Amino acid sequence: MIALEFPEINSILVWKDIFPGFNKIALIAVLATVISSAIFLLAIRQSHKEAPKGVRNLAEVIVEFIEDSVVMQTMGKDGLAWTPFLLTLFMFIYLCNVPGIIPFLQMPATARMAVPLFLSLLIWVVFNATGIKHQGVIGYFKSVLFPPGVPKALYILVTPIELISTLLVRPFSLAVRLFANMLAGHILLVTFALLSEALFQAKDKILIPVGILPFFMLVFLTSFEVLVAFLQAYIFAMLAAVYIGSAAHPEH
Repeated sequence: MIALEFPEINSILVWKDIFPGFNKIALIAVLATVISSAIFLLAIRQSHKEAPKGVRNLAEVIVEFIEDSVVMQTMGKDGLAWTPFLLTLFMFIYLCNVPGIIPFLQMPATARMAVPLFLSLLIWVVFNATGIKHQGVIGYFKSVLFPPGVPKALYILVTPIELISTLLVRPFSLAVRLFANMLAGHILLVTFALLSEALFQAKDKILIPVGILPFFMLVFLTSFEVLVAFLQAYIFAMLAAVYIGSAAHPEH
């Protein structure tokens, strides 16, 4: 028998305070803010140079990616003014996701519901405020609850669905999508790490070579989580752009 003891769920999700009111999740969020800010502040300092290189080159690549792959794909040229907001959102989420594979940190901040929920509520406020700004209060809620082109007889079904899906489900689904994906990846990494350790330390030496299998799986999942961290940040920014764009221009 292999002595595999999986830690209590709280031990891999809840961290002791570094000092009162400030734990590892808060530390990761602060580091994400500082690192993303530092990248663009350093890029600005290098803006006088003719050929972009180093940090400035990295910053320009990220900005171009957000403009071409997020803003232009969902909002068009009219949405370019939203680039700084969506860029900030993408960078913060990505840098909160990546610590899930970094030694000592080994926890994505987005695997705690508080972070995705806060970001989702922020998007909810932004896209509703944008819709009201562009269409007025009555015009916005009319376009949301009574979509044009729908037969009037169907409004009795469509209106409650639109009310729930647009004004209630959107922030919840945004938060759950990010939270669930990052939490699942974190738990898988912990599981295969424990299984590898148990097999490598087994008293029965014949089991030690078997530990190579979960170890390779751990390496694969770690590499996969790098991709997941990027994709989840990209999807969140993309959906935010879609919601804001549809609120500003419902005819699109």
